[in-house]
Formats: sequence, structure tokens, C-alpha cells
Amino acid sequence: MSTAKPAPRSYNQVHSARKYSSGRRRLTIYNTWSFPAEANRNVADLDNRFSTMTEVRRVEWPHWEGREWSDPMAFQQSIAGSLELFFRAWSPFQQTVTEATGHAVPVFQRVDQAGVKLPLDERVLADTDTLLLFGLDHIVTEQAPGPEEVEAIREFLSREGTCLIVGAHHEVGASTDMEIREQEYLHHGDALVPRQQRFAGFTRALMKALDIPVENRYGLRPAVVAGTRNQIAPLSINHELDTHGWLEGVSTFNFHKHLPHYAITSDNAKSVHVLAKQPIDTSRPHPFIQEGNREFNAMVRVLPEGKRAGEIIFVDSTVFSTLFGGTESLRHFWHNLARKR
Repeated sequence: MSTAKPAPRSYNQVHSARKYSSGRRRLTIYNTWSFPAEANRNVADLDNRFSTMTEVRRVEWPHWEGREWSDPMAFQQSIAGSLELFFRAWSPFQQTVTEATGHAVPVFQRVDQAGVKLPLDERVLADTDTLLLFGLDHIVTEQAPGPEEVEAIREFLSREGTCLIVGAHHEVGASTDMEIREQEYLHHGDALVPRQQRFAGFTRALMKALDIPVENRYGLRPAVVAGTRNQIAPLSINHELDTHGWLEGVSTFNFHKHLPHYAITSDNAKSVHVLAKQPIDTSRPHPFIQEGNREFNAMVRVLPEGKRAGEIIFVDSTVFSTLFGGTESLRHFWHNLARKR
């Protein structure tokens, strides 16, 4: 019995604008990294870089030992190879949203493989209702929005019904104390993540410019269901604050060893609501646990305020990837974001 072949993939295409249609949201992914800046990081540097595909294979052996991943004639073995894994892992999310809305989900990069830079402007935003900013740029690559980009986001959020999803990834090893860095490393337990790996310089700068008091911190290992290795513990959800029903039918996100805590940095942030918290693996010491915390903020909502008619959500970019596993609950979340405001 023959199986259907997957649709062909294409590169180097120019985006075609999607027409607005009521009830069918147009989602867009904008990855804040510079692909060349990330791919060309010196592999002799211990910190603040992605792993090479060879390092991934060694640490997670034998998971990636199929020819399609391990043969240099079939797949890149450098840092560029591990970056390409992200694109493959976003495909199920794109497919789910396309099936739900009838609209394709484009993936833009701040600087792509060919070195073409795409600032955040009307070319990205004009046909977008929900913008997903994946904060996967290492801070050392110095990605930051210009004044025109900040203004473009302000204009985008002035449109009724828009939503900005900020997927700022983890911040591991921010302390200058080497013992604390080692404690954080042992807490998350991922040999592929160095003692210092700080992401999301772009989204941090953008949120500061927009005066949004939320910041990604740490890389925390989530608790798992007793007796399992990586079945993530259920979220603590505040359904009363989830007025759009984004978390309807959702009990968990996906397991990932180092997830960000979205810290609310102002005591007067009345428009900032924590929708979901994730229990932490407290068996592994971490400074955040030592401060008395047993959960971290996994999903935060910033309500419209003043001229900002659109909403802002903070949830990690790994939630939109199957690289670290996927569940039916996760797909419910994707579907909710696609169909609800």
C-alpha cells in the first residue's frame, strides 16, 4: 500500500501576502537570530553558541545515527545542521495552523542563510494577526531592533485584534559566580547547553522599548510525573484570567530541560497576568528554588493598555516545536492560538 508523499519544500521564495478573512487568523513566525552569526560561531568557544550536529549526535547517541542525520553527504554536521533541526521541528505547528485557518504560516529570519536581512516592518506585519517572535538569538550576536522596528511593532499592536507572542528562550549562567553557573548546569542536566547560554537580546530590547515589564530568566528543569523520565508535570492554570480560552483543553506543554521563567519586573504591572505556571524539578538545586520558588511563570499575558489594542503573550519558543517531543495537549494549544483571538 503506497503512502502519500509529503509536499515538496522550496527555498528562496518571495512571500505572497495573505488576505484578511474574518475568523481565520494569519500567524507569522519571525526568528530573531542571524543565521550566519549563529552558524559561524567559533566551535572552540565553550559558551553562548549552539551545538554542532556532531556534538548533538555524540551526546544523544544513538538517536541521530540514521543516515539522514549522520551522513555528511545527507545532512550538515556543523552548527548550521543543528539550526536546521529547528525548521523541521516547527513544521507540525505550521501544518496544524494552516489546517485550522487555511493560511500558510511563513517563517522569517532576521538574517537568513543567504545573509539577507529582514527588519521587522510592514513586509512582515501587514498581513499578520498573530506574530510569533522566537527569541533564539544569543545575546553575544548583538541583535537589537532599530527605532523604525519598535515603531512598526507599536503600529501593529495598535490594530484591534492583534497578538504578539514573545518566545524568548532561556538565560542560563547570567551570574559571574562560577559556582552558581555550575549549579544551574547541574540543575538542567543537559550536556549540550554550556555553563553560560544567554538568549533573546532582541526581544529584551524590544520589550524595554515598549515598556513591557516582563523578562526571560534562568533555564529551569520542569518537574515530571512520578515514575516517568520525561512526562512533564501538569501546568497550574488560572482559567479565570484566560478569558480568550487559549488554554482550553490544555494540561501540559512539552518537556524541555531548561525553560525560561518570565519574570514580572515591576510591582505596578496591573495589566500583566500569569496564566500558567510550571512546577520545577526541586530535586536539583537552583538559586531560583533556594529563593523559595516551586513553580515558574510559563505563560504570561499583557493586557491591552492605552493605544496598544493588541495583546502580548510570553511563552517559550520550544512550545511550538516538536524537537523536544509533542503531545495532544500541545496541539490543542496550537489550535486555540490559531482560532481564538
